[in-house]
Amino acid sequence: VQLQASGGGLVQAGGSLRISCGVSGGTFRSSVMAWFRQAPGKEREFVAGSSWGGVRTSYADSVKGRFTISRDNAKNTVYLEMNSLKPEDTAIYYCAADPKLEPTVAVSTTPSAYDYWGQGTQVTVSS
Repeated sequence: VQLQASGGGLVQAGGSLRISCGVSGGTFRSSVMAWFRQAPGKEREFVAGSSWGGVRTSYADSVKGRFTISRDNAKNTVYLEMNSLKPEDTAIYYCAADPKLEPTVAVSTTPSAYDYWGQGTQVTVSS
């Protein structure tokens, strides 16, 4: 399974950005997909996740109401729409996949639960 993240960039505070993650070589529809981020000097943290088949979504409190995760099963792609961006959102954003053998609505917020990772895309929010 390979994940390729794209769409990062520089944006002013209050602006919007959409990042994407294309998945190849696996069963995308049956995978839990998530976005994590890591700022310099900080641990990798959960941002948003989409359960098996996209039935359920989950968000970190810090992004709830501002970020939206979505997935296009036909394109094997997961998106993260980010609105009302803040300087503290600045980080490298990573997509991750956790393939499941059975349907589940669970979305783990722990990095170790995910087997596959993309290379990351930099998001920088200027004040």
